[in-house]
Amino acid sequence: MAMSFEWPWQYRFPPFFTLQPNVDTRQKQLAAWCSLVLSFCRLHKQSSMTVMEAQESPLFNNVKLQPHQCPSLNFKPGKLPVESIQVVLEELRKKGNLEWLDKNKSSFLIMWRRPEEWGKLIYQWVSRSGQNNSVFTLYELTNGDDTENEEFHGLDEATLLRALQALQQEHKAEIITVSDGRGVKFF
Repeated sequence: MAMSFEWPWQYRFPPFFTLQPNVDTRQKQLAAWCSLVLSFCRLHKQSSMTVMEAQESPLFNNVKLQPHQCPSLNFKPGKLPVESIQVVLEELRKKGNLEWLDKNKSSFLIMWRRPEEWGKLIYQWVSRSGQNNSVFTLYELTNGDDTENEEFHGLDEATLLRALQALQQEHKAEIITVSDGRGVKFF
């Protein structure tokens, strides 16, 4: 079920890869970058990355805009500089869609849905399928046959735990230790 990604029009526009000095223009540009990052990561179910991986990823690196006949340029058109990538990532953090995984801000967790939203989706599935008062391992939730058609199927464990913690705060679930690791009981 491979889906193709449709790049937004800005991705083919070289100035998109240079943060604009005008405040209003920059705000619109950052909103477009945030939307692009979240859409790309959602489609590819990519939830964590390092800044170095991001820099080389097609996400911030449009090779079609990088002409070979411009060796005199000291920047690459179509490649967002690492300093600008940091600005985009910080904007995502402010919106609650990114969490730094280390103090050096070199790796991050990207959340195209916030933990509360994942928790809501999971709990809707639990209720819809009559699984209240049931216990699941984390593996069963994200890799089990019963969840194969759910958006949270294949979700990484770090994001799943954040979603379950949100449900636990709402008294809809309890994270427990089971014989083969962690699990969750839904109420």
